[in-house]
Formats: sequence, C-alpha cells, structure tokens
Amino acid sequence: MQLVIGNKNYSSWSMRPWVLMNQMGIGFEEHKLRFDFTAGSGFRRAVAQVSPAGQVPVLLDEGFAVWDTLAIAEYLHDRFPAASIWPADRLLRARARSVSAEMHSGFGALRSHCPMNIEASLPEVGARLWSEHEGLRSNVARVQGLWADALKNSGGPFLFGRFCAADAMFAPVCTRFTTYALPMSDIAQAYVQRVTAAPGVAAFIEGALAEQDFLDFEEPYRESR
Repeated sequence: MQLVIGNKNYSSWSMRPWVLMNQMGIGFEEHKLRFDFTAGSGFRRAVAQVSPAGQVPVLLDEGFAVWDTLAIAEYLHDRFPAASIWPADRLLRARARSVSAEMHSGFGALRSHCPMNIEASLPEVGARLWSEHEGLRSNVARVQGLWADALKNSGGPFLFGRFCAADAMFAPVCTRFTTYALPMSDIAQAYVQRVTAAPGVAAFIEGALAEQDFLDFEEPYRESR
C-alpha cells in the first residue's frame, strides 16, 4: 500500500490517514509531494496521475486509488477488520463516525484562521485571532465540548477508549491548539497531550519538524523565517 501526502508540517488532511495507519500498524510506503498549487506544477501533475480529485491524501492499494480521508478510513476498516479502525460497538461506532464527519465538514473558522503549522509557535497570532473572531471561539468551544462528552462516556484515554479513526481526525486540531496557544480546559489539554504522544502522531510530528520547508503561501501571517 502507498500513501500520497503533502508537506507534513502543513497538510492536516495528509496527517489523518498517515497517523491512523501508523498507529494501527498498517504498513505502507509514503510518497510525499511538496505543495505547489500553481497551474502545471509538479505537485499537480503527480497528484493528477493517481486521483481525479487532484488533492492529497491518496491511498493506493495495488494500484486502486482511494481519496478523501474519511473514505480512506472506511476502506481501511473493510480491508483490515482486526485493526479497530472504528469502535467495535455499533452505537459507539456510529458516534465515532458522527464526530469524525463533523470534523470533516465543519469547524470552518478554526480551519481558516488557524491553519496547521506544526513547527511554529504563534501564541501572539492565536491571541489576536481569539479576540477578533467569534466563530473561532465558537468552534473551539464545540471541539472541547465534543471531546469532554466522548471522554466522559468512554473513560478515555482516547475519545472512544482505544485510539481510532476519530482520534486521527482530531489530531491536526490538537497541533493547532498547541501552535496558536488557544485556551483549553484541563480535560482538553490532557487529551491533546495524550494524542500528540501517541506513537503514530508523534512520528508524524517528528517528520514535520524535520522538513524545514517554509512555504510562504501557507503562512500569510509571517513574511519571513
């Protein structure tokens, strides 16, 4: 199996299946493409060869392409039923899929105002954004409420007990909270620490820190390094 991803430091969507497969012990070969969204770039040409959607991540299994993070999670669930991609209990599985879908399609203010940037420490940017954008504050409150409810029901350490696709979906959010020093409850802070310490997530973060590849279009809030 091969997983086509973008820059680890910036690509939240690439992070999700990468950490899920790594955490679950599903072997794969990584193909990382440097982000360049200009017309005819090497990135666009390479992605177009494996996915008509033209975006990463893309999972290739014996040449068969699966794109979109949730679709990849569902494919892995079918392909590796013993890997516990989703909770075994029917109701918990439905809830895990619900919160994952909410992350997949929602939290627009958090995404747009606080793009993932693992290597950066931007507390001053986070403080300004927090004061200026009610939508960001609302998104952060919802994320933390969702985590608190799931952890209360499961008893932890992860949202549904064992690490599953739902935790992988929220792993980039955990890095955003850290990068921008967004206000967190004690419960949320402890969960962020557990997620970022999970072997699969920690390995991705290590890779992101090793890139040292500054892309100015990904960091409009910083003119230079």
